[in-house]
Amino acid sequence: METVTPYNTNDSKKNQVAHMFDNIAFRYDFLNSLLSLGIHKGWRKKCIALISSKKPKFILDVATGTADFAIGALKLNPTKITGIDISEGMMKFGREKIKKINAESIINLTYGDAETCDISDNSIDAITVGFGVRNFEHLEKGLINMNRMLKPGGQICILEFSTPRKTPFKQFYKFYFKYVTPTLGKIFSKDARAYTYLPESIKVFPDNENFVEILNKCGYTNASYQSLSFGLAAIYLADKK
Repeated sequence: METVTPYNTNDSKKNQVAHMFDNIAFRYDFLNSLLSLGIHKGWRKKCIALISSKKPKFILDVATGTADFAIGALKLNPTKITGIDISEGMMKFGREKIKKINAESIINLTYGDAETCDISDNSIDAITVGFGVRNFEHLEKGLINMNRMLKPGGQICILEFSTPRKTPFKQFYKFYFKYVTPTLGKIFSKDARAYTYLPESIKVFPDNENFVEILNKCGYTNASYQSLSFGLAAIYLADKK
């Protein structure tokens, strides 16, 4: 997998990504809804529905950002949700949301990333990742560490952008991400580079069958993917053996 970074500096990808999200945190939710026309909310709901049969009590939300996935997981009636992220700026807004709905006793947001998180072995029922695996510095290392934390039979659910393959959605996607996304990002965010990094990182991400292969390689079982909105995104599900 080719490495694409937000700022193309000598700093690590992890630090560049953290800096980027700190920069755009104040506009992240607004731009997410604007750029996706709100579709991303339905995608997350579908993820929550897919893992509901497992009735997870201990949930880890990786790359939690402003905590939308963590808050959505409250519908599963869990005992505890831990959200980790490398951007304190994003989590600041997430904590405000959590406080507003009085969910602080269930959801806790803390600094961390998938590669180095030291949560105990075999302690998590379900792991969710929303639009975060593209930003891992070492993809397989992060996936293997998450597998370690899952209980046997536990499930991982990853929501990630993908590249549409079929006409006319392929052409529309290319136009939208080449012109519309960077333009809106520049207008509403103080970091225009963040919204050119987005399509670049999607382009090099090993999506669909390729990512299922990586999940299998990293020790997961029953790995599968479900394409969303004509290939704009995909949900990946896998279990721990």
